[in-house]
Amino acid sequence: MSRFFHGGASDSESSSSDEEELYSDREEEEVSSEEESSEEEESADEEESSSEEEAGPRGASAFLRDASESEESEDEERVTVVKSAKDKRLEELEGTIKLIENAEKIGDWAVISTEFDKLNRQITKVTQSGPVPKIYIKAIADLEDFLNETIAKQKVSTKKMNASNAKGLNAVKQRIKKNNKEYQTEIDKYRENKDGYFEAAEEQEAAPAAAPRPRVNRVERLETLAVSTPDEEGFATVGRGGKTLQYTPESILKHLRLIIESRGKKNTDRVEQIKTMEKLLEVAQSPYQRIRIYLTLISTRFDLSSHSASNYMSSEQWNSAERELTTLISVLEENRDYIVTEGAEEWEDDDKQPQPAPGEALHIPGSIVSFVERLDDELTRSLQHIDPHTAEYIERLSDEQKLYNNIVRAQLYVEELGKSDKSEPRQDSINRIVMRRLEHVYFKPSQVVSILEEATWKAIPEHLDSVITPRGKISDVPTLVQTLCNYLFQNSDGIIKARAMLCQIFFLALHDHYYRARDLMLMSHLTENIANFDVSTQILFNRTLVQIGLCAFRAGLIYEAQNTLGEICGSGRQKELLAQGIIMQRYSTVSPEQEKLERQRQLPFHMHINLELLECIYLTSSMFLEVPLMAQTSSSPEMKRRIISKTFRRMLDYNERQVFTGPPENTRDGVIMSAKFLAAGDWKKASSLLNSIKIWDLMAQPDKIKAMLAQQIQEEGLRTYLFTYAPFYDTLSIATLAEMFELSEKKISSIISRMISHDELAAALDQVNNAIVFRKGVELSRLQSQIVTLADKSMSLLESNEKTLEQRTQGMANAFQREHGPGRGGRGRGGGQGRGGLRLPQQGRRPGGQQFSGGALGSAIKA
Repeated sequence: MSRFFHGGASDSESSSSDEEELYSDREEEEVSSEEESSEEEESADEEESSSEEEAGPRGASAFLRDASESEESEDEERVTVVKSAKDKRLEELEGTIKLIENAEKIGDWAVISTEFDKLNRQITKVTQSGPVPKIYIKAIADLEDFLNETIAKQKVSTKKMNASNAKGLNAVKQRIKKNNKEYQTEIDKYRENKDGYFEAAEEQEAAPAAAPRPRVNRVERLETLAVSTPDEEGFATVGRGGKTLQYTPESILKHLRLIIESRGKKNTDRVEQIKTMEKLLEVAQSPYQRIRIYLTLISTRFDLSSHSASNYMSSEQWNSAERELTTLISVLEENRDYIVTEGAEEWEDDDKQPQPAPGEALHIPGSIVSFVERLDDELTRSLQHIDPHTAEYIERLSDEQKLYNNIVRAQLYVEELGKSDKSEPRQDSINRIVMRRLEHVYFKPSQVVSILEEATWKAIPEHLDSVITPRGKISDVPTLVQTLCNYLFQNSDGIIKARAMLCQIFFLALHDHYYRARDLMLMSHLTENIANFDVSTQILFNRTLVQIGLCAFRAGLIYEAQNTLGEICGSGRQKELLAQGIIMQRYSTVSPEQEKLERQRQLPFHMHINLELLECIYLTSSMFLEVPLMAQTSSSPEMKRRIISKTFRRMLDYNERQVFTGPPENTRDGVIMSAKFLAAGDWKKASSLLNSIKIWDLMAQPDKIKAMLAQQIQEEGLRTYLFTYAPFYDTLSIATLAEMFELSEKKISSIISRMISHDELAAALDQVNNAIVFRKGVELSRLQSQIVTLADKSMSLLESNEKTLEQRTQGMANAFQREHGPGRGGRGRGGGQGRGGLRLPQQGRRPGGQQFSGGALGSAIKA
């Protein structure tokens, strides 16, 4: 059947590499049969033609032959010419070489690259039935010379190649050196005597020399490395062609070369490659062989996750990669003559193993830091996809100890290399690994970090020590975090330095050092520049800001807590800003790619900040500020526009509009109901209801928090009472207030003094009689109240008109004011806060106050 397919298969075989691999095993058997069949066809045609000539014309053919005898003879000659498969392949080879030569004349490297690949596919078939043709040796030698000339001209010339030519040039440059290495002996002969090289072809055929090794496909090259030896039970691994496979120390580098070449290509069985490398490990003898195998093996395991359906490494593959990375670092620690570093030159001679010279180190291309980072990323990705409420998540989280061991051990290895090489790439590797270590520490309590550090140093050999964090010299966890951050502050810049600063602030806030965390945040100026950083750093900034707010609340600094948490919690997008979830809106314009990126940025569950607790703290802080403010502004028309928390006011208004309000069912209802009791003056019910919320038990010291809340309710209840009933009193006994709110007289006196100093209360303290004396101001009439309201509305209309004018004239109004002075009603408007800003409390005042905004009328009323 092959003789029928042969005639039309030559073109398809030369144009499709897939069919070459499919039919590569059959071609060796078919070549001989094709040649025999072609010879049989020639002999048969000759016999038929001779018999016809002897017999003469018969029947109708005699008349046709007389009519056009010359034409039929030409047709017969054309039909009877039959070429063998070898001749056809040589013709194709010559045609491809001619195309390459023509493309060289016009400098078309895109065509040269394409035809060069085609030429190498064709030579594989040609060498199966004979030696390498001389024309092929000449073509690849001339192409290499032309390539070197072109590269030399490009270095001198100022004119650049176009994109397609440059791409083709680079492709040929990468492949031709490796390709010509197999035929170097013949190429050298050709270059020594170009004229006599083809003349000696007949003599070489008579006394054929050893032909260079033919180019065959990868599977056949692997089979040539195999030796048939069965195992103890009499079984052996059988490859294609019935050959048994065995891996020897001499063939390790060749196997690794083939595996590396197949990376990134389709239809590559990575699981089979992993099994092959595991067998190579068993026969590896030298440290260099083991290092090369581990580097390739770990990379191949990581390739599995990029092509898997789940898009993250399985637990088995991750643990295997972690064990292999640990072993690799151990081998490097024991053999200091071998250094794995980025940018090292690759060893290309697979037949000979490199030997480091005495006193020198052999550099092997690779990156231990990149392996650790990828291992960390894969663990994070798997934790993102596992349900956090299952035992599988807890079991997977326990692998963090193994990962942290590798991070610290990789840090020690990179530090040792940095002693001899203080270059910028080496320093960058140290910064990256120290940053990874810090990111596994900053969000954990000190007790957890202590256990993690202790277990890590036990697993590390005693003769190894760190320069940055010496063994046994760092007594506690805060010192460890401070040491890591200080190192990054001194030796890094940009994003790593900013992230180190945020990690330190987060750690301080987590451990109740509010003032240090606040001062560091303000001194870093990250509030002004955070928009210029990447998204992950912005997420870390938001988390740090929230942690500072929680720290202020635990310290009893209610105003600071509400002010810090206002922008994150008031936006209603806490999940997105903290990377703890995605809110899918109904009419969202987010593309699938953007949604995928958002999901990749999500933090694992064990790093989450409790959003329900965060909302409860924000609403509680807003309640302590809003309820006294509402009592203060109830009798002052000029103060009604003041709002501290729109979110809290909206929830309170919604609750008041309800026809029936039952007992609180969740945390939010509990805070709102407590606010209503506090506004009504029943501080005891407000305190009991607020302390009954179960969310407080999630905090570190719930009893201390509840005591602080009870004290705050007593103080704010006193302030609310004074704001509400001050117009109805002339004097009020401090002892009576102490009995009503169960506070000491000294505490009440200090609260009233602060209110008086902040202009929140028009009163004076009578220390002789231990009482408060209220000053009666001039009460506004109805007409005066309406005038004040009208003045405020007029001022707001004026501001809105000015804003509209500025937008329409594109800033011309501002230019006019700069030239001619401010216009009528020239009232300056201050700039707003920046994104995510940490706003300091107003100095000398608390929210509220009895200042008038009615202009001249207000001043007259005050006088």
